[in-house]
Amino acid sequence: MVKKIKEYKDQKPYQVAPTPDVAHLPKVKGYNFEEEFDFQKFINSYATTGFQATNLSRGIEICKEMQKNDSTIFLGYTSNMVTSGIRDIIRFLVKNKLVHAIVTTGGGIEEDLIKVLKPFHIGVFNVSGRSLFEKGINRAGNVFIPNDRYLYFEKFINPFLDRLMKEQKKGIIHSSSDITRELGKEISNEKNFDESILYWAYKNNIPVFCPAIMDGSFGDLVYFMKQRSPDFIIDVTKDSKVIIDLALNSEKSGAIILGAGVVKHFILNANIFREGLNYAVYINTSEEYDGSDSGATAEEAMSWGKINTNADYVKIHADATIIFPLLVAGAFR
Repeated sequence: MVKKIKEYKDQKPYQVAPTPDVAHLPKVKGYNFEEEFDFQKFINSYATTGFQATNLSRGIEICKEMQKNDSTIFLGYTSNMVTSGIRDIIRFLVKNKLVHAIVTTGGGIEEDLIKVLKPFHIGVFNVSGRSLFEKGINRAGNVFIPNDRYLYFEKFINPFLDRLMKEQKKGIIHSSSDITRELGKEISNEKNFDESILYWAYKNNIPVFCPAIMDGSFGDLVYFMKQRSPDFIIDVTKDSKVIIDLALNSEKSGAIILGAGVVKHFILNANIFREGLNYAVYINTSEEYDGSDSGATAEEAMSWGKINTNADYVKIHADATIIFPLLVAGAFR
């Protein structure tokens, strides 16, 4: 039996709500490749492209504001940024004194030094781990790092650690930022020293903090150093004082953070003491659904006082190897 559909004789026609006034908002429009190419117009077009392109444009404007207002700029980046060619973009900023403090991971230190001694190479993502292991090749994404790179690193670091131990016996105990400064000085004896981020940080007196300095090959060599000299120590408390004092003495402070994790939180936590960052630009692909600090938004950081409630901020959800060169081209050139 077919059920008869009830007729609604009094049903009113569909009503369209009044259109809100949006005339003041920019129209969505991409770059016009019909014209002769103009790089500045190309960068400017991101503002009206939408999605993460518009967030990138916002990040560029925030970075310009940081510089305009003489902010102390904290640059944070994870080790994979140095694994990639982003190392060269970071070096440009440090060499030209466009940032004022760096926070990175153990890999961000050691891979900068290793690349002075021996290069990394472009490989592929999809390759057998067993095959690479048998050939003595380490893989980071699609970057290949032969095992012998770490032999060069060991040869460079072991005498350096012995020197630190001798200085410790004289009452000098080093923090991670002391160690990175001394490494920047030490690498200047190598042929390609001017390719190093740490060298230019040393040269320009820009502190490089590494709260996770033991997490990597440097930490492995410190383990063996502890076998030789059980009293060897690194002062992890000094860096907290130095970076917090730097934040406190800044009239304005801003952060550019590539990736997340410890580098992100070390910068944000230091700025709690000055009522939060005035500017923040995040570039990462982490999400907040799992409650991780890596995925935490600027709004969440604001609730802790890590970012000022009146701050300008943006998160760009994207691969930093694509976005960061464009950000630097738009804001620092």
